[in-house]
Amino acid sequence: MAYGRIASMKTRPGFRDEVVALLLSGADGLREAGCDLYLVGLSDDDETTIWVTEVWRSREHHDASLELPEAKAAIGRAMPMLTGEFTGQEMSVAGGLGL
Repeated sequence: MAYGRIASMKTRPGFRDEVVALLLSGADGLREAGCDLYLVGLSDDDETTIWVTEVWRSREHHDASLELPEAKAAIGRAMPMLTGEFTGQEMSVAGGLGL
């Protein structure tokens, strides 16, 4: 069964768009790393929260993707723009539209 994750992160005021750009900048290479769905979402009434929804072939694919040099570099650039407030929920993905 596929591995899924829904997470949120809060940015420092004024940095949401820059963090979103960083998150989306590496999206093209995720499919070859084992990602089947990568969605970055924004709330219309909260200017600091970013939601990320991911579906991977396995948890191992997800974990390995975090070790890629470009992922480590993007995380390093994003961290100073984040508050440190994160949420996350892991799940086994049974299926759905687009998968």
